[in-house]
Amino acid sequence: MSAARIVSLVPSLTEAVALSAPGSLAGATDWCTHPSGLDVVRVGGTKNPKVDRIIGLAPDLVIANEEENRAPDLAALRAAGLEVLVTEVRTLPQAFGELTRVLTACGVGARPRWLDEAEAAWAALPAPAEPRTAVVPVWRRPWMVLGRDTFAGDLLARLGVRHLYADHAERYPRAPLEELRAARPDLVVLPDEPYRFTAGDGPEAFPGLPCALVSGRHLTWYGPSLAEAPTVLARALRAARR
Repeated sequence: MSAARIVSLVPSLTEAVALSAPGSLAGATDWCTHPSGLDVVRVGGTKNPKVDRIIGLAPDLVIANEEENRAPDLAALRAAGLEVLVTEVRTLPQAFGELTRVLTACGVGARPRWLDEAEAAWAALPAPAEPRTAVVPVWRRPWMVLGRDTFAGDLLARLGVRHLYADHAERYPRAPLEELRAARPDLVVLPDEPYRFTAGDGPEAFPGLPCALVSGRHLTWYGPSLAEAPTVLARALRAARR
């Protein structure tokens, strides 16, 4: 299939398609912030897309993700006769494979340079020294952390950070703040999405523990940001050393 008119329900895929198949995007979510200045019809959030608006755009293809988007919304789009491509990304190799699949479905013939650069950047990482332990909150009120089988967890492991809930039964478990503090990790990794942790909102909950404020786009997005992610994330993690 070679799609000419695409709606993306995944911010990282929106950026990938916009850069690799200019002019092909007909719609994207309100959370699709890259590339800056993207001028397409907005179709609501990733969890609450305006299905009727998407159908009205009559896209050749809707691209989605099994974690970011809800199955009932995707089923409604399929019931309306739209083709929906759903990605599943839990590891970096999966991300590269799914990006290739998405771009092919979107009619991108030549492999984009940014994808080669991203693979090369991660392949060039030196083997990590003894890993540091971390807890990685992704939400507060209630506190939730990275658990098992996550893309962000895989990236952190490649950067020498072993998060303490990697073997939890859930992918994003709730954890009482007292439990996170008592774990005494080497550091606390605080991304700015989905919850927007900042210097004034997050570190104060972990007195005595080094906190790394990191870019959520570089930690959780799989797209062009992967090319610079190793450098950006490694710098933020180094800054949190004791």
